[in-house]
Amino acid sequence: MSALPPTSKVPYGGDYNPEQWPEDVWKQDHLLFDAARIDTVTLGVFTWAQTQPAPDVYDFTTLDRIVERAAAEGRQVCLATGTGALPPWLAKAHPEVNRTDFEGRRHRYGQRHNACPSSPVFRRLSAEMARRIAQRFAGNPAVIAWHVGNEYGGACYCDLCAAAFRGWLRDRYSTLDRLNAAWNTTFWSHTFTDWDEIEPPSALTEHWRGPDHTAFQGITLDYLRFMSDAMLTNFQDEKRAIRESDPDTPVTTNFMGMYRPIDYHRWAPHLDFASWDNYPPDDTSQARMALTHDLMRGLKDGQPFWLMEQTPSFTASRDVNPLKRPGLMRLWSWQAVAHGADAVLFFQMRASRGACEKYHGAVIGHAGRSDTRVFREVADLGAELERLGGITLGARTPARVALLFDWDSWWALEISDGPSRLVRYQQVLLAYHRALWDSGTDVDVVPVTADLSRYDVVIAPALHMVKGDLAERLEQVACRGGSVVTTFLSGRVDEDDNAFLMDVPGPLGPLMGIRVDEWDARGPKLVNPVHFDNGPVVDARLLFELVIPQGADVVGSYREDFYAGTAAVTRNVFGAGYGWYVGAGLDQAGVSWVIRQVLDWHNLSGPYPDVPDVETAVRVTRDGTHLLFLLNHNAEPVELVARAGGVDLLTDQRVRIGQIIRLDARGVMVLRQ
Repeated sequence: MSALPPTSKVPYGGDYNPEQWPEDVWKQDHLLFDAARIDTVTLGVFTWAQTQPAPDVYDFTTLDRIVERAAAEGRQVCLATGTGALPPWLAKAHPEVNRTDFEGRRHRYGQRHNACPSSPVFRRLSAEMARRIAQRFAGNPAVIAWHVGNEYGGACYCDLCAAAFRGWLRDRYSTLDRLNAAWNTTFWSHTFTDWDEIEPPSALTEHWRGPDHTAFQGITLDYLRFMSDAMLTNFQDEKRAIRESDPDTPVTTNFMGMYRPIDYHRWAPHLDFASWDNYPPDDTSQARMALTHDLMRGLKDGQPFWLMEQTPSFTASRDVNPLKRPGLMRLWSWQAVAHGADAVLFFQMRASRGACEKYHGAVIGHAGRSDTRVFREVADLGAELERLGGITLGARTPARVALLFDWDSWWALEISDGPSRLVRYQQVLLAYHRALWDSGTDVDVVPVTADLSRYDVVIAPALHMVKGDLAERLEQVACRGGSVVTTFLSGRVDEDDNAFLMDVPGPLGPLMGIRVDEWDARGPKLVNPVHFDNGPVVDARLLFELVIPQGADVVGSYREDFYAGTAAVTRNVFGAGYGWYVGAGLDQAGVSWVIRQVLDWHNLSGPYPDVPDVETAVRVTRDGTHLLFLLNHNAEPVELVARAGGVDLLTDQRVRIGQIIRLDARGVMVLRQ
């Protein structure tokens, strides 16, 4: 079985919900799809109530017509199981399928993401829905992928989840002695003597002031792991049901990028291909999107992913929903392809008439016009992707730099009491990835379990938790001549979230050649400048570790307070390489300076590291052809000296090394070298 759906070009289209419209509208839609070169539609995402209107009644009349029409029009179909939201009858007949929230309130029917993942009734009926849809549509040549559920997320704290949590804990720890040791339960007289004494950590038990404030980090950390696994079990239930009828067609579900509640690394082996929904918070999030694309590509060891959803214009879920400026949708779509997307899909194809997404952007608006700016831009991009053909399909990113991303470290750092709740894992990662992005460096965002032997540089910001043999594998990177960079709050705890009984940064200490005895946390207004030897003076905020070199060289020093003149940034010779330690919350200029030193040592900066907001990315096709993507995120044109020659696949123009090339405002070039 191919891990990715077999297609001849980049699939283009998106979420289509014709069940909301009379059939005469379907005809208009498909005519407009033809005009926009739409070749792929995701169908049936929220059709459970229509397909199963009563406990023992299954009615496929509408879904049959929808799929038949799409196939007759030549569309490829990503067919959903329809289980993204409960039907009302199910919640009424079985109230236990409704979730209980963090405050202990049993919810009544409403919204979506509303099913308890531990409910036997939900698990049975959702799997049966997937089973019947697969039985009906398996073998249909139009169906190229299965889409299970929708944007899994949230949490439940009901009695069913409490019982399932205890079962999960038995599997993890086997004995109460092991559990008590992991949770350090001698603290505050919490020693458990029976599994049934254990309660989910919530506002009624271990928490105050919300989900991040917990008396026992180990308990809360395990509940986060459990809840992610519980929803994974829901996905697996439906995938197994599909496989009874269809052993081959790839199965996925749509992820949500850097989404804290679900550990996508734990999910990744169970998906045939990764897909995700890209809804950035504003129109200046190009570096953030690059990080998330890289994260999605890294879920399956570099395998391309699908961009399952993006808006062609604006969202509707935020307090303020800015409009994508002309050219931005095209630019961001090509950015996704540059970072490994093998499909470009939208939500939504036609705007819903009512409910909370009626003002969400769509390819086709309420008036059904083809002469809007948004539709014209969608059609123009469709024509470009059609001309591109299949050359990018399956292409890989030849990165020699890895950025470690770890949900356990994210959870553990942000539920910790001390040193500072103002330090947010995602913001630290974004700063270090931004430095790589600005340098034009291809980077893989990978789990801490990844094979690091292919990388010359490994960046591990806020690596709060060090598990297994990770410290040894990082040392091996340096031993063979590579560089490892880590930061404040790294190497603090083991996999149970208990402190290492050694100097900070724990198992990373020998590689870094330092120790940390004290640290100082301050509010965001307090600045302690850091001066780099032969470099700039930059600001540092939030956290200041008092770094004591144990063989490392001092690269940057604090300028103020009683620790003025002491080390803030160090570099340690380890084997043939280096371990870099950044003990302060440097501003972006400081982070970028450090990362640039590391990249330049290994000659890994991209062709235009000093041109702001011009992004480069490389993909290598199956036959070894290198594709260089140039993306101008500026609102003005830029001129560049060509560092590589080839043919621009979007214009067929030949580019020669040394010539001046012009990228229009928000312009794109795809250079086949």
